[in-house]
Amino acid sequence: MRGRRRFRTTVAAATAALLCAGALAGCSSGASEPPAPARSTPAPSPTPTSSWNASPSSLAAVGDSVTRAFDACSLLADCPEASWATGTDAAVNSLALRLLGPEKAAGRSWNLARTGARMAELPEQMTAAAARKPELVTVMMGANDACRPTPGLMTPVGEFRASFEAALARLRAAAPKAQVYVASVPDLKHLWSTGRLGGAAGIWDLGICGSMLADAANLGPEAERRRTTVSERVDAYNRVLAEVCARDERCRYDGGAVHGFRFAEAQLSPWDWFHPSRDGQARLAELAYRRITAG
Repeated sequence: MRGRRRFRTTVAAATAALLCAGALAGCSSGASEPPAPARSTPAPSPTPTSSWNASPSSLAAVGDSVTRAFDACSLLADCPEASWATGTDAAVNSLALRLLGPEKAAGRSWNLARTGARMAELPEQMTAAAARKPELVTVMMGANDACRPTPGLMTPVGEFRASFEAALARLRAAAPKAQVYVASVPDLKHLWSTGRLGGAAGIWDLGICGSMLADAANLGPEAERRRTTVSERVDAYNRVLAEVCARDERCRYDGGAVHGFRFAEAQLSPWDWFHPSRDGQARLAELAYRRITAG
């Protein structure tokens, strides 16, 4: 255990430097936004109909560092081969491998996500996805909108909604028959509660998701209010994803499956205790496959 802590200390400064440049973190400051909406359970997508194709033959993935498998294989690097959506690593058994098989996955799946992306970038990514005319588009976006240096810098819910609506509109204009799987935003407070007891606080304090993870050992009322504000904003984002998706007959929201998944220590990156490890990526692939292939 002491050896592992020494390793983390050595890489901590480098980790913070890149994460501050755009991974699931932020290192700037600014004026506060209004308080987040109250927590409530996201509305589920409509009951699947017979028009849904449970065996799509092509797949485009849009999103952020989770879909790029950042820090899953090595320090401060994307590892797309381990991506839950389009990866080729048999140990992860990505969604593309499950749906298309190893021979077709390489040529019929595209990873268009970008580490550090927020919802405002999704329309641009969706335009790129639509150009490939995929039968399925996967969306995992929103963690970076909540993971800012302070809660006041989180993306306002109205802006989040407008960007997501615009992204779906672009897809429908260019690829009207494409199906969409939308993953919920992970439970950031659960990640805090898992990592804070495992020695991650020293790395987090260098700038990883400051709104939730700063001063991780502090259990005082002010720190708890800050974390609750972030959790409520994540809940609001998930309501938006569910509501907007529900209005599109070719869209399936995951029903809160990713948000409800309890990542354990082994399913988090050993370098930042925040992004999914290979094992965590495999769990995300399993959740997506289950929802997409449901009858």
